Amino acid sequence: MDSEEGTGLEGMMAVMDPATAAEPQPMYKQLRESSPVLRVSGDAVILTRRAEIEDAFRRPEVFSSNSSAVDLGNIRPLIPLQIDPPDHVRYRRLLDPLFAPRQMARLEPQIAALVHRLVDRFADRGECDLVSELTIPLPSEVFLTMFGLPLAELDTFLRMKEGIIRPPGATLDDPQVWRTKTASEMYDYFDQILDERAKSPQEDLLSGFVTAEIDGQRLTRHEVQDICFLLMIAGLDTVTASLDCFFSYLARNPDQRRKLVDDPSLIPNAVEEMLRFESPVAGVPRIAVEDTEMAGTPIKKGDHVMIILGSANTDDAEFADAMSVDFGREVNRHLAFGGGLHRCLGSHLARQELRVALREFHTRIPAYHLAPGTELIYTPGIRSLDRLPLIFGD
Repeated sequence: MDSEEGTGLEGMMAVMDPATAAEPQPMYKQLRESSPVLRVSGDAVILTRRAEIEDAFRRPEVFSSNSSAVDLGNIRPLIPLQIDPPDHVRYRRLLDPLFAPRQMARLEPQIAALVHRLVDRFADRGECDLVSELTIPLPSEVFLTMFGLPLAELDTFLRMKEGIIRPPGATLDDPQVWRTKTASEMYDYFDQILDERAKSPQEDLLSGFVTAEIDGQRLTRHEVQDICFLLMIAGLDTVTASLDCFFSYLARNPDQRRKLVDDPSLIPNAVEEMLRFESPVAGVPRIAVEDTEMAGTPIKKGDHVMIILGSANTDDAEFADAMSVDFGREVNRHLAFGGGLHRCLGSHLARQELRVALREFHTRIPAYHLAPGTELIYTPGIRSLDRLPLIFGD
């Protein structure tokens, strides 16, 4: 899942304070009805209505995803997120088969084993903080497994991820300095691992990148680094946020939780419906590369455009009874993974992780609720939680 929270975006997401982030759907509705295309500062515009959002996704030549849209400290464009056509198509032709549903299905036993390994640590305790004990470590451990790296590297991965996504701005005049420092560390880290894979290939994704070819030419070292950078940033925090949103919703809605426990075959549909309604990645950024207009509002070249996925996913123009969570919803064209050419490369991996986590967790712990007095504090942009204390049992 593509993580696009970062420099320049904080101001654009300022309309979502922590209280609103906990329940953003009413705000989405108000914006769609009053200001579907809203200029929130001199060079920042937000789109909230499904029609305009789909239009923006269909026009990557106008609404670009290049490196000007968001700066994560990287020194080159992240592949394929920050590459526009025509080169974007070349990279996707190589990468899409590696992340196809059939390939991701092969990971199911490994993901299930990782879930049980983590649940083993707290199942008998009767309580846990799901964030620190499951939702944060699990996506990173899946990533390490795919890349053929030891689980002992977990702390290193989490530290680098946090350094990019949540730099310690309170201790720095410019948090971007910390992002740049962490990005340099990430490049060096992957460079060392890629040296090892070049000498001694393994049956893992990294070795596949080293030997992969586009139009008869192997990827350069820089290209492989830029792919790895994106996968690490995009695949960790967004899955964590999705698990946070899902489990907090189920903890607060026991009737819905019992449906999944009683009939696990509902889990794939439930994943899609909670992705739609919760929209853990609230928005994705684009940069306007030419003058245009939407819904009568001028958009100037150089404007930062925030596409509010959560609003598109609760738009009554697309979804009947959009404000209700229906695990039986048959048609669910949500945009939780974005849309158009830049639709999330790792969407099938994310779905596999979410489905397996829900299924295996509920086989072990079928009943749980929020610890008394818990106040859930969601971060804006990517709707994750600092803590999710659960007590086991009804």
